[in-house]
Amino acid sequence: MPALAFAVAAGSSGQPSAGPAPGSNPIIRDRFTADPAPLVIGDRLYLYVGHDEADDGEMFNMREWLAYSTTDMRHWTAHGAIMRATDFRWAIRDAWASQVIERNGRFWFYAAVEHDATHPGKAIGVAVSDSPTGPFVDARGSALITNEMTPRGTHSWEDIDPTVLTDVDGTTWIAWGNRNCYLARLKPNMTEIDGPIMEITPRHFEEGPWLYRRGSLYYLVYASLDRSTQRDEHVSYATAPAITGPWTYRGELTGSARDSFTIHPGIADFRGRTYLFLHNAALTIGSQHGALGRRSVTVEYLAFNPDGTMRPVVQTDAGVTGRPHATGDADTHRGDIR
Repeated sequence: MPALAFAVAAGSSGQPSAGPAPGSNPIIRDRFTADPAPLVIGDRLYLYVGHDEADDGEMFNMREWLAYSTTDMRHWTAHGAIMRATDFRWAIRDAWASQVIERNGRFWFYAAVEHDATHPGKAIGVAVSDSPTGPFVDARGSALITNEMTPRGTHSWEDIDPTVLTDVDGTTWIAWGNRNCYLARLKPNMTEIDGPIMEITPRHFEEGPWLYRRGSLYYLVYASLDRSTQRDEHVSYATAPAITGPWTYRGELTGSARDSFTIHPGIADFRGRTYLFLHNAALTIGSQHGALGRRSVTVEYLAFNPDGTMRPVVQTDAGVTGRPHATGDADTHRGDIR
């Protein structure tokens, strides 16, 4: 597939004028994208996103997931749609947040959709492919997680935003949720829950969890909302000595996203640095401006303090074209963080 070209645009004088630098934010500029989920395979980083297609007055209209990839964090190759929400035949709409993980030479895609009337509300499905760019097909023929499985919640959309992580012992875990955050172990077949569903809700948790491990420390990074003082979501995080906890709230990592109520984190270590993917609503395409249902994926450098805490991230237009952190800040993976 052709790489996205951002380098040169024609000015009103007819002479070429420099466009946004490749790699600046938003990183995808030909369509609206949201809920970024990175995956590193060898020397290439893959990025999975939902495709925002809302018209004026619509909140969300998300029917498919797209994949992109890069080798340099500047130039992105589009791989097209990897799956539609209704490819889960039990789902009726809403290609909401997703994540892909590699396991046993195959690629497992976990995604939130709206279930049909047999299990009303949001649900999480799992699909599989032999390639990171698909095509992905339903691996179960039924939802992995349905609204009835988490009765503590008071609303029908709490079972969204799955994140998956394989631990050092080879066990894979899935976390998800809205208002309440849940954690469960997956069976080795990657298509069944193994054991009880645990609640691990950290302070101000709203949605969009992302599991990440660095050294011996586990991170739960998520969209947060202090409903007593905030209007828009921020990104906060908690840490733990084990994936099952106990989880300690560490504070906010970012402020709110430009022009967007929502925000959604995804983290990847790639070529010696750590990156934080987000979205905002700052992009304009033709006559369509960014909005709640027309968001755009961004990326920033992520750095750590010696004690393992994350350094606050300022969202920028420059993104990875800006000055990276000094060597030893964002690119250290030289042992356990204690």
